[in-house]
Amino acid sequence: MPRLESCAWSCSCTARGRHRSQLGDTAAGLAAKVGEMLSSSVSSPSLAMVSRGAHSPSTSTASSTASSTTSSTSGTLNWSQHLVQRSVVLFVVGAFMALVLNLLQIQRNVTLFPDEVISTLFSSAWWVPPCCGTAAAVVGLLYPCIDSHLGEPHKFKREWASVMRCIAVFVGINHASAKLDFANNVQLSLTLAALSLGLWWTFDRSRSGLGLGITIAFVATLITQFLVYNGVYQYTSPDFLYIRSWLPCIFFSGGVTVGNIGRQLAMGIPEKPHND
Repeated sequence: MPRLESCAWSCSCTARGRHRSQLGDTAAGLAAKVGEMLSSSVSSPSLAMVSRGAHSPSTSTASSTASSTTSSTSGTLNWSQHLVQRSVVLFVVGAFMALVLNLLQIQRNVTLFPDEVISTLFSSAWWVPPCCGTAAAVVGLLYPCIDSHLGEPHKFKREWASVMRCIAVFVGINHASAKLDFANNVQLSLTLAALSLGLWWTFDRSRSGLGLGITIAFVATLITQFLVYNGVYQYTSPDFLYIRSWLPCIFFSGGVTVGNIGRQLAMGIPEKPHND
């Protein structure tokens, strides 16, 4: 019996030792796994930060490129919209002024159209308002464009009150060409030339305005000579080939006036974006 008890006790002790050793091994394995999990969790954020840092320059570059493309596209659209709006305004102003001033010339028998034309609307040819409106749009857009290319922005009397006074003076010069009576056309032409230069000096005073005014007067005079030569209409008492000698003065003052309107409309308009 003592031997059996001693054997049983020794067996139980051996089993307990084995169980404890298994528990120790299991605890050690769990501790190792927990350590591996902690090390992986610590290393994964650092790797994510490294990967984000590696990809951040390309991402920022792509975002900056996209934003610059969007801003350039919107700037181009805004510039195009402003250009169309200015063109429409200049066209309407040129067509209206052509109707009024041409009617004055017809009433004073300075300009003669065929009888079938006189009986139409506003006693003027149908092509006069569209042609004058298109010319006004081209000239009004050309003045600020030339100023920007020359690097000489026009800042002399840039206000609508000055523009309205310039229009009034131009209408007065055109009215004087039909109303004033001089001994000969040379005196009338010299008077209107002085008035036209005075209009430029009072409301413009820019070299680009003077040069464009002279160019416009020259080109418009050639076109008028061609139209009169082909019998589209005619002038009474022509003294400068087929037209009146004071007509270039009207074209000059008209170009300066429309140029001032175009410059005023261009104020505050963003410049056309350039693609580098």
